[in-house]
Amino acid sequence: MLVQQNNSSIAEFILLGFSRDFQVNVILFNVFFFLYLSTLVGNGLIVTLIYLDSHLHTPMYFFLSVLSMLDMSYVTTTVPQMLVHLVCQKKTISYSGCVAQMYIFLVLGITEGWLFSVMAYDRYVAICHPLRYKVIMRPWLCGAMVIFCGLWGISCSLLYTVFTMRLPYCGPNEINHFFCEVPAVLKLACADTSLNDRVDFILGFILLLVPLSFILASYVCIFTTILRIRSAQGRLKAFSTCASHITVVTMFCGPAMFMYMNPGANASPERDKKLALFYNVISAFLNPIIYSLRNKDVKRAFLKVTGWGRTTE
Repeated sequence: MLVQQNNSSIAEFILLGFSRDFQVNVILFNVFFFLYLSTLVGNGLIVTLIYLDSHLHTPMYFFLSVLSMLDMSYVTTTVPQMLVHLVCQKKTISYSGCVAQMYIFLVLGITEGWLFSVMAYDRYVAICHPLRYKVIMRPWLCGAMVIFCGLWGISCSLLYTVFTMRLPYCGPNEINHFFCEVPAVLKLACADTSLNDRVDFILGFILLLVPLSFILASYVCIFTTILRIRSAQGRLKAFSTCASHITVVTMFCGPAMFMYMNPGANASPERDKKLALFYNVISAFLNPIIYSLRNKDVKRAFLKVTGWGRTTE
């Protein structure tokens, strides 16, 4: 409490959300409630299938299960509160609650961004070094890489949060966003935020462009190897294993990079809300659909676990 009083005279923030029109908010509530439940069910189903089906106990599906758990946690950090604010008059969040939400959101988001680079490396080894795949991608290495991603998320999120909340916030206290995200909160600071803009850009470079560079390098090698495959069917099969990952990375990293590497003075609140909605809610909703619709192993596991596939045998 003492830290809060030293840094800010504001005890709580007001989250303006998307609209002040109650009827519009009711419609948005129904849409986002459906997306949230679908996200939990879809990602939860993928985690369950991977756990129950021994054929999916491979590095690729291990990383996919971690991604699904991150997505479920990611949307739970922001969406339940957003749903409450859409239908309630009171749209406040305490200072400490805002700090906690900001930090947890960043931890999960940064961890997911680095996890994408790990998943790209997994596909690189599988396609470029198939005979050595099981030797290289051992369980301890997969676990170590996931822990590495988590540690990056925990440490860098702490920097983001400390640099943001160290500033004085003396009013107004209305955040033009649906949750406490760094760019939106910084607009309320009663001090010069140019240092924060530079720190955010540097951290954005490290946390977004560096993983994207790893992903790009991996796929350059992957596509070079795919082009050497003589049969068209073999090339198509190899490419299909990467298409889902490329789609998911583009949906998540593109909007996030535009948000966090854009100077605060040039930011538009309405645009930022749409971008945050896309890489927070929409991408988490689409991830299980993208992976399951394009993945025969997941479909086969679903039929096996539910028993629906027995009638065709």
